[in-house]
Amino acid sequence: MKVKIIGACTDFGVDINGTSDGPGEIIKKIDKKNDVILIEKPDNIKETDKNNLKKNLNTVNTFNKKLFNEIVNCINNECFPITIGGDHSIAIGSTLASNYANEKIGVIWVDAHLDYNTFETTISGNLHGLPLAAINGICKELTPFTDKFVNPDNCAIVGYRAKEDNSDLEIANIKKMGVHVFTTNDIKEYGVQNIMNKAIEIAKKNTNGIHVSYDLDFIDPKDAPGVSVPETDGPNLEIAYDVKDIIINNLNLIKSFDLVEYNPHFDIDNKTRNIAVKILNDIVENIEK
Repeated sequence: MKVKIIGACTDFGVDINGTSDGPGEIIKKIDKKNDVILIEKPDNIKETDKNNLKKNLNTVNTFNKKLFNEIVNCINNECFPITIGGDHSIAIGSTLASNYANEKIGVIWVDAHLDYNTFETTISGNLHGLPLAAINGICKELTPFTDKFVNPDNCAIVGYRAKEDNSDLEIANIKKMGVHVFTTNDIKEYGVQNIMNKAIEIAKKNTNGIHVSYDLDFIDPKDAPGVSVPETDGPNLEIAYDVKDIIINNLNLIKSFDLVEYNPHFDIDNKTRNIAVKILNDIVENIEK
């Protein structure tokens, strides 16, 4: 199958600058040079008021609508969409586009964070902390471009370990909605293959395929420092690549893929960029065989 790579150049979902530069830096180094497009960073001035819990809402929605339409067209033209972020708010557009075009998908969310706040539980108002909740249809202000959402029963988070100030509220949201969570400790205890197998079973049950959203902060910052919100005690590079290999071994089920949150402003010796490039090159090569 032909791959289309979409660079989602935005950092409006977070108050830290830099992830808007991530897609361009990665795309410079990937093997695939044809059929690559960039959705450029909006010209809007970023809202930074800590008391505003809906910071940059209109900008994020406008950006995600463009991304949504691009990916729906891609899938309808029998291309496999790979979206390079950008902060994780872009996954609202990419995931819901895949859900719309494929009619019903499950989601594997590879991430150190839950990303399951709502406007009622967020403390920061950074919208990259709300995307999975929006994908499940409980933050409809973030999804004005669609009314089709992903069933939370078909969603699995892999790698959670963050201890945010409001994590209890997020966890309450998760439990209420029934999203499955596998922590980094679960990976260490049971093995990444076992955990990913469980996540795949959850995401594929009664669906037409799986969307994978891979946040680079899943990886321990000793190996991948170039992210906006690093979390210590994460999986090492070997496990990070094992996840990539498991995805490749299940490409018959995977319909779309994100790689997000690369922030070149915090990278050291291009370590994180090189990891991102390795993951993408290997996945693209196997899709296009």
